[in-house]
Amino acid sequence: MFQGTGSDVGKSLIVAGLCRLLANRGQAVSPFKPQNMSNNAAVTCDGGEIGRAQALQARAARTPLSVHMNPVLLKPQSDIGAQIVVQGAVYGTARARDYHKLKPELLEKVLESFSIVGTSSEIVLVEGAGSPAEVNLRSGDIANMGFAEAADVAVILVADIDRGGVIASLIGTYEVLTDTERARVKGFIVNKFRGDASLFDDGLKIITDHTGWSCFGIIPYFQGAHLLPQEDAMALNHKTVETSAHSIRIAVPRLPRIANFDDLDPLKAEPDVLVTIIEAGEPIPADTTLVFIPGSKSTCTDLFFLKQQGWDIDILAHHRRGGAIIGLCGGYQMLGHEVNDPHGIEGSVKRIAGLGLLDVTTLIQGTKALKEVSAVETTSGVAARGYEMHIGETTGRGTANPWFVIDGGRTDGCCSTDGLIFGSYLHGIFADDGFRSHFLQSFRTGAKNKTTYDRQVDGLLDELALHLEENLQIDALLKFVD
Repeated sequence: MFQGTGSDVGKSLIVAGLCRLLANRGQAVSPFKPQNMSNNAAVTCDGGEIGRAQALQARAARTPLSVHMNPVLLKPQSDIGAQIVVQGAVYGTARARDYHKLKPELLEKVLESFSIVGTSSEIVLVEGAGSPAEVNLRSGDIANMGFAEAADVAVILVADIDRGGVIASLIGTYEVLTDTERARVKGFIVNKFRGDASLFDDGLKIITDHTGWSCFGIIPYFQGAHLLPQEDAMALNHKTVETSAHSIRIAVPRLPRIANFDDLDPLKAEPDVLVTIIEAGEPIPADTTLVFIPGSKSTCTDLFFLKQQGWDIDILAHHRRGGAIIGLCGGYQMLGHEVNDPHGIEGSVKRIAGLGLLDVTTLIQGTKALKEVSAVETTSGVAARGYEMHIGETTGRGTANPWFVIDGGRTDGCCSTDGLIFGSYLHGIFADDGFRSHFLQSFRTGAKNKTTYDRQVDGLLDELALHLEENLQIDALLKFVD
């Protein structure tokens, strides 16, 4: 099990790289994360949802996605509450304090899923959440040491030297763990190192002398990390450097409950596309080619926030100038006349006027749609693959002009009569190389991506595996596999 000295230290990426490394060695390997907190999720083959990081790790392991790879997924809807997804299905919602009371019950599900994943794998690589140093949350823990002790697995700590304070983070973690937890930790990895690693020799000695833990390697910063699908919204903080090659400028308002933002990854991979995340307080640039309103875990609340920032005015002005607009899932709902959430399924804001750019309204109710789909764009006949992950029904005259026909039957989304505004419930459509190329063609003058997006991701996973092979003591790590 790989636990971190903090969030965003690189646990997910290391597990993904090791999954590909072991798969390349011909071993049956699977990822597992007992508890995850993310609004970036993937649809599994068995009709559920798991965190996006586990989906990438399963891809690295060349194994089908399963709801059991991430049995507890928390999808934040407010600062203090989240939707709880257990073994792929919505279990309910709870405030943070109430959620802790559910942990003993959820641990049974977690251990059940761990056993199921283990039956089809020679090796299971487990990823922790946050840090075991958060000892104020230790009671009933199912994400870090609580799970490790219940499942009796060895632990490797991952620390991030790029953010500074790596010696203190490792020694500090050691100091707050119990004796049995310290004994469970077999060693540590220093991640995201830049420069001459020999300069850290004294640092390693200080850590090992104090803790008795071994160092399994110092991993240099992996330059391709930002090109892989990300799960944590912190990844949106990384700015892309603008160049003259960027003929298509996509502006994305950063919503507080942004969801499934991996829809942006294939667009970012295009050499002539600049994806800019617009932070609170910033205007949408006037030279924007396309405004992209992403998915949201709390549509009404995020639409209220969008208006607070004045982005609604910017979006309407962008449209008057002839600019294009896309809304996916929650973003699609915001483009209509009104969004109603009478039962407060997604939050405290139960009704709000939309942007009025599409002739539709949305009612938040019913069961969540979770399904991989094949679709055809109505205007061009171009095929696309994607997935649905939404709750609510959107109706109105605008749906008579749908954007897609799904699986040869029902329609999805709608387009404006001027051909500038597009709304859909389908995620993942821009990962389809043919559809992405077609959609961008009307905007582009520069060079397009010369490889498929899937091939690019797989190539990066192979590079990551080699990167870890060269910098980690893999065989020493594997000695602790039970």
